[in-house]
Amino acid sequence: MTERRTNLRRTNRIAILAAAFVAALFAAGTLDAQRTATGDAPAATKAVAGETVLVNALEAELQRAMSSLGTDGAAAQQPKPYFLSYAVDDATSVSIAAEYGAITNSNQGRVRSVDVQVRLGSPAEDNTHGDHRNSALTTLPLPLTDDRAAIERSLWYATNRGYARALDGYLKVKTEQQVRAKEEDTSADFSVEQPRTDLLPPAPALVVDRAAWEQRLREISSLFTQFPDVFADQVSFEATNETDSFVSSEGARVATPSQVARLVIMARTRAADGMDLFRVETFEADSAARLPDQKTVTEKTIAMAKNLEALRVAPVTEPFAGPAILSGRASAVFFHEVLGHRLEGQRQRGDEEGQTFTKLLGKPILPAFLSVADDPTLTAFQGTSLSGHYDYDDEGQAARRVELIKNGVLETFLMSREPIASVAQSNGHGRSESGHMPTGRQGNLIVTSSKSVPESELRRMLIDEAKKQGKAYGLYFADISSGFAVTTRRSPQAFQVIPLVVYRVYVDGRPDELVRDVSIVGTPQAALNSILATGDKQEIFNGICGAESGSIPVSAVAPAMLVSQIETQRQAQGTARPPILPPPGAAAGELRSEKGAN
Repeated sequence: MTERRTNLRRTNRIAILAAAFVAALFAAGTLDAQRTATGDAPAATKAVAGETVLVNALEAELQRAMSSLGTDGAAAQQPKPYFLSYAVDDATSVSIAAEYGAITNSNQGRVRSVDVQVRLGSPAEDNTHGDHRNSALTTLPLPLTDDRAAIERSLWYATNRGYARALDGYLKVKTEQQVRAKEEDTSADFSVEQPRTDLLPPAPALVVDRAAWEQRLREISSLFTQFPDVFADQVSFEATNETDSFVSSEGARVATPSQVARLVIMARTRAADGMDLFRVETFEADSAARLPDQKTVTEKTIAMAKNLEALRVAPVTEPFAGPAILSGRASAVFFHEVLGHRLEGQRQRGDEEGQTFTKLLGKPILPAFLSVADDPTLTAFQGTSLSGHYDYDDEGQAARRVELIKNGVLETFLMSREPIASVAQSNGHGRSESGHMPTGRQGNLIVTSSKSVPESELRRMLIDEAKKQGKAYGLYFADISSGFAVTTRRSPQAFQVIPLVVYRVYVDGRPDELVRDVSIVGTPQAALNSILATGDKQEIFNGICGAESGSIPVSAVAPAMLVSQIETQRQAQGTARPPILPPPGAAAGELRSEKGAN
């Protein structure tokens, strides 16, 4: 967490100046001069394939704003923007949820919003500098209908608000630069890129048989009634068709459609000692029709419920430091959290960032048999849809494959249009949720290995390593839910990953033992350099990643990996006892209350 202090007196003075200027613009009709003079909005440009009322309105209002906002001259109190962009998310979605075999939510809706980005000054230094990055962004809803006059009116209002905010930020930046020490990274605030034009047809109308999916969710959720100790469940389905449009004063004109459908099954139980345990299964495809059939989902759901019941009575493990295997899915989450976030471009500059790998370009940061790329152009991997796919990033730059690490050596970082000392240009990874400024983010993180062995051999190597270290067992992490990485320099450069399913693999031949209360902790460089070998099959993790630019869909693909040293600690544990009464309809005593255990 970053500590920020604000000089309220100076902030209020600047805000008043900016607000007064925008009020004067309204009063004088500066921003509406072109509309008043002509009586109508500017004529639309010549239609091209994929062009829509929305795109034409965005471009016309952008041109009008660029020609009207601010005043010329270096001494101007209200500088003209050097960059302006409109990014519109237009999404239609169907969402359904069920619990305990009954529907709790079922609706269809549509959202259309615009992110207005205004930059004052120059690419070398503008209103986004330092802590003021968000001063460039203003987000407002847009009309859902293709009413050009209404859309332009909304854009006009949003642009006015955006300019006022940008001016406030720019004046703060100019003032602060006079009193602060020299910055370590003096890179520009914005990179100069070639604008793209690619207007694809809008996403097709969303067609979902809601009645059929409601029935499917009821059936899936009702499966948990067979397991009285599983006291909470939620099954959710969402299908979305979205068209993202982006226009900028540089000449970019991009509109790209996307479709996604997700089915998420969550369930929770509680052990006698108060520890909450949960499991999640996620299915994803590019349409509802391509999600797995009911038989496949049912089998996965029952297996998940049985695993929860086994976890409930599994022994609590002790803190451990020793060898372990992470399954492919667990390894994918591990690489996303421990490595991926530290390779995001914006983490290589600024006074607050720990900059773990900033000075290590061209140097090994992984064993030589490992390579890592991020490729958002991939729509699927071995037949499974990838969440992190996109055609253009949220700054209008084409998605592209980026070789991050080759044979263990760090090659580059994931770049938005915010330059750093070692990389001046975007590589198509400026991503954000609507309402947030884009930053360098992961898309589809792909880990490959030239030292792979069958997983049976990987298990033998784990046992040998545990014997070598004098350990009674090694650990096998079958599934991981999530984690978090600390990247700021005010805190230790550490990570924590939360496993869901963990086994002890004993060296004396005893059967593997399911355990609970395990959390993986460590520091990135030590953890990454302890990898000894990998399995020969890659697995996929699809999920939603949250960071400073919002929550975005991501994927990670990785093989299982054997590490010589991994450190675990116990998780935070609750104190509430399991439900005292059995659920309605369960036989008396079927749900063990563990009387006297708490």
